[in-house]
Amino acid sequence: MYLAMMVLAIVFTPFVIMSRKYAYTACWTYCQWVRFSAKWIAGLKSEIRGEVPVDEVLIGAKHQSFFDIILIVSAVPRPKFIMKKQLIWAPIVGYYAKRIGCVAVDRGKRGMAIKKMVEDVRSGASLPGQLIIFPQGTRVAPGASLPYKIGSGVLYEQTGQDIVPAATNVGVFWPRHGVYRKPGLAVVEFLPRIKAGKEIKPMMAELEEAVETASDKLMLEAGFELPAKD
Repeated sequence: MYLAMMVLAIVFTPFVIMSRKYAYTACWTYCQWVRFSAKWIAGLKSEIRGEVPVDEVLIGAKHQSFFDIILIVSAVPRPKFIMKKQLIWAPIVGYYAKRIGCVAVDRGKRGMAIKKMVEDVRSGASLPGQLIIFPQGTRVAPGASLPYKIGSGVLYEQTGQDIVPAATNVGVFWPRHGVYRKPGLAVVEFLPRIKAGKEIKPMMAELEEAVETASDKLMLEAGFELPAKD
């Protein structure tokens, strides 16, 4: 997987310098390779369900491991992320992230980070596309619980964009830590969008309910035993 990243970066970089459209092609090619190699090497198949958003929207996604990022980027035409500022300086990843319009923020300064996210998206400093956000702020293991953070709601309100919830079960097969990958069917499911214009609090409740309910169903489908809820 990492060797393929290096090879593809070397092959595509001259084209990416000329036009950023090749950065999307490179990312899509890499993600398809990871999906193919996961199936070939580990027996881990993958599937995209639901209506894939192709317009300028927010995607509020469940984040369980690196593989859900791979699946989403392989599906949408112009993916971009809010990412840690430090990653901009990472070899290969940082350069391509800038070319596809990722928004770099200092996550250690929460208020300023949210303000910069909104300003970049609204001003056009952030390129048009599908802005992928993880409302829980980090990877969450299957069955674990973590609250949804207000930053997603602020972006939704200030940008005036629809938000598309996205559920997944990938953590059942591709955990946050370790190298073992289990065979099975990893799924990312795009759910009905939440239209722009709602107040933050009810929107966040609707987003969390949609993503968590659908993710639980996908994990049960994968044979994962969910912990009993209080």
